[in-house]
Amino acid sequence: MKTLHDLHRPLGSTGLRVSPLGLGTVKLGRDQGVKYPNGFTIPDDEQALRLLACARELGINLIDTAPAYGTSEERLGPLLQGQRNDWVLVSKVGEEFENGQSRFDFSAAHTRYSVERSLRRLKTDRIDLVLVHSDGNDLAILEQSDVYQTLAELKREGKLLAFGFSGKTVEGGLLALREGDCAMVTYNLQAREEKAVIDYAAAHGKGILVKKALASGHACLADGEDPVRRSFELLFGEPGVASAIVGTINLQHLSDNVASVAAVLNQQS
Repeated sequence: MKTLHDLHRPLGSTGLRVSPLGLGTVKLGRDQGVKYPNGFTIPDDEQALRLLACARELGINLIDTAPAYGTSEERLGPLLQGQRNDWVLVSKVGEEFENGQSRFDFSAAHTRYSVERSLRRLKTDRIDLVLVHSDGNDLAILEQSDVYQTLAELKREGKLLAFGFSGKTVEGGLLALREGDCAMVTYNLQAREEKAVIDYAAAHGKGILVKKALASGHACLADGEDPVRRSFELLFGEPGVASAIVGTINLQHLSDNVASVAAVLNQQS
């Protein structure tokens, strides 16, 4: 069985080492307003434990969650008890999902409240990486709110180890990396607009996580080609990319994705 245990890599200059594939956990806590091609049922605790155990066995050490992912954080806290040092935990601030709708708040007070709530929910004394969950107005968030300054304070207090931005524009990603540690960008076979952010990160020792690496399950190519393999060849052909976040709850899909990433990285080495 191919695993990622020997393929962990640095996340920029944060000091964190992450598996090249991370587990996205929106499907552990939310089934409304998600953009997957097929419907799904939120797994129960036993199924979620199996998923996390499978991820660990496959060499995945990165878990991506967020307050906007419904009950994801609250569920992960108990599920990960006794395993805290085995995982790099990524959460977010800025977006709340209530009654089927997203609401955004980038104020200093809400940022601090959100991080401290995530610490309680995740039952931990620190979050490894906290990202700003952008509403798309990237520059306005960074230039007109106190969210980054507040995250920097929380980092100094030891409540988080690194911070950054999950944005939607090149300009936002570049500005976010100047002051922060990491950016989460969309990059896949159909969307390559944020490549400049990846290049900047590679040149300046910053971290890059990729969201929608498989186009939220919509990755598609001409017949006869493996879209998953091609997707990972694209991503890991970029030296700035540390890890791709894939939000599956299907153990076979997870194992297949790990095998594909391992094959691509071993071919490159």
